[in-house]
Amino acid sequence: MKRTLTALGVAALLAISTAGAGAQEYPYRDITTAVVWGAGGGTDSINRMIMAEMEKHLPVGISVINQTGGVAGSNGMTYVMNQPDDGYTLVGLSESNVTAAVQGGWDKRFNYWHPFIVGGSPDLISVPADSPYNTLEELVVAAKAAPGTIPAAASGSGSIHHLNLLAIENGTGATFKFIPYKGSAPGQEAAVAGEVALVVTSLAEQAPLIAGGQLKPLAMLTPEDAEFDGKTIKSAFSMYSGLDKYLPLKQAIGFAVHASASDDVKAKLTDAFDKAIASDVVAEWAAANNYDIGGQSGAEATAIFDKLESTFAWTLWDLKAAKVDPSTLSIPKP
Repeated sequence: MKRTLTALGVAALLAISTAGAGAQEYPYRDITTAVVWGAGGGTDSINRMIMAEMEKHLPVGISVINQTGGVAGSNGMTYVMNQPDDGYTLVGLSESNVTAAVQGGWDKRFNYWHPFIVGGSPDLISVPADSPYNTLEELVVAAKAAPGTIPAAASGSGSIHHLNLLAIENGTGATFKFIPYKGSAPGQEAAVAGEVALVVTSLAEQAPLIAGGQLKPLAMLTPEDAEFDGKTIKSAFSMYSGLDKYLPLKQAIGFAVHASASDDVKAKLTDAFDKAIASDVVAEWAAANNYDIGGQSGAEATAIFDKLESTFAWTLWDLKAAKVDPSTLSIPKP
């Protein structure tokens, strides 16, 4: 009898303890953010920066880990998906993760998440420093004169950089010879080495090569000009009308919580996020690293990712680079 009473007592104490913990206001213990890409990359750097700022507006700390691998960041997303939706495990991600489903990495649409967008770096077209092309117009004229012969690097098929290259082709009528590379860095190295005639990647990625005189920027793929290293990089929109039908396609780097998380969890994270985004620290970091600040969350951020998912998924499918038909995932055509 004594042994039974003891067991019952322990069970009662555990029940009381669990109920007490559940009644505590979120967040009452530290939060972990699992970044799906490697340490030192853009998504990792942005998450470490924004989490440090958000900590200032929360009663707990936020640690950042890297959970890499899989297809389009699927390992990290699956890891966080399998954690409770209580807001204590966030996922650090970017626009590239929207292709995980059509590439067979997992079976969810991106709206599984409730996202927060810190920002991203705008894409631009650059050529080697010794290139004969000094303007985008000169490059386009040459491409139209010899369609499909001028080699262009823009990371891998279906990447945001590749999609921006396709957008420029559609908007100008030029056709380039796309050469896929395993990432932005190899493509930029190919341009510097003269293996390709142009490269499309982000300003943050190209900045050291432009500053070092190894790449020559021709045009930003955003409606706005950019000021860099004391010079103005003109917008392609000012050179060709109608580009707004295809551009801009911009990076969306940030983090997310389960969409099924409680309204209280989302509200607390949103409050800390909004205060962090408004800080001078974030503004100064973005300016120093050539990033634009987004600051979207919830429904607004979801709408942005929905558009990216639709564009990326169907482009990959049309290029025969997707393993899963987007229509089977109910991803609408752009």
